[in-house]
Amino acid sequence: MKIFSGSGVAIVTPFDTNNEIDYKSFEKLLEFHFENGTDAIVVCGTTGESATLSDEEKISLMEFAVKKSDGKIPIIAGTGSNNTNHAKKLTMRAKEIGADACLVVTPYYNKTTQQGLIEHYAEISKVGLPIIIYNVPSRTGLNILPDTYKNLLQLENIVAVKEASGNISQVAEISMLTQNEKNFSLYSGNDDQIVPTLSLGGDGVISVLANIFPKQVHDMCQKYFSGDVKESLNLQLKFIPLIKNLFCEVNPIPIKTAMNIMRFEVGECRLPLTKMSNENYKNLVESLKQLNSINQ
Repeated sequence: MKIFSGSGVAIVTPFDTNNEIDYKSFEKLLEFHFENGTDAIVVCGTTGESATLSDEEKISLMEFAVKKSDGKIPIIAGTGSNNTNHAKKLTMRAKEIGADACLVVTPYYNKTTQQGLIEHYAEISKVGLPIIIYNVPSRTGLNILPDTYKNLLQLENIVAVKEASGNISQVAEISMLTQNEKNFSLYSGNDDQIVPTLSLGGDGVISVLANIFPKQVHDMCQKYFSGDVKESLNLQLKFIPLIKNLFCEVNPIPIKTAMNIMRFEVGECRLPLTKMSNENYKNLVESLKQLNSINQ
């Protein structure tokens, strides 16, 4: 079961001046993606500041997105936790709300063994909602080894992986091990590796960049799928300087800063995330100017 092909946005969570969720801005963001070719929306992921959202806030955001989408495009709910039972309960709520799939990060801080990973996902898979595994070792301190996917693919409801290790050799090995699984998708978790991942058999990306350039990220994928590899590559390379600046500080600090510069009005990040340094801010502004996305 393929949840989507192309560009899935890891959508930010907008906050008002009181640091509460700004649903009017969130609705505008959803409409922006509906109108600009985004192929799926991930709510309450890392970019959505899931670490500082309460369960009540997460459920409210998921429900809001599902209702506003009304079947237009898939809504994927971030339900991961380092507490297996907690992740299972959140996944149950996402299923009840009507989410199309869930994004489940590997356990962080307490971490686990490779066998523990298999058992963690096995328990969550019992809920019956399609699961996209999220492998992001830089945040979790835990890497899913390629061979582990052989066992994970035996679990019902495991339908994809968002691979954000940054290790293109690992992406290639995962693709090799899963190439005969017609109902399994490989998504890039790194905006600077969209085309490389597609070239290795990937089905798309779960993107931070798509928060501000949804059509272009969608087009990057679709042009590759249609055989226009050169233009797909041109788009990838065009955005490399901006992508570099979008990850010069911990995500989502730079992307929310960029969105505010571009007048999306998404507010600040919640602590412990803070404003960008002056030097990084200037570099971000310059990279946006070079793309003619703000007034020069």
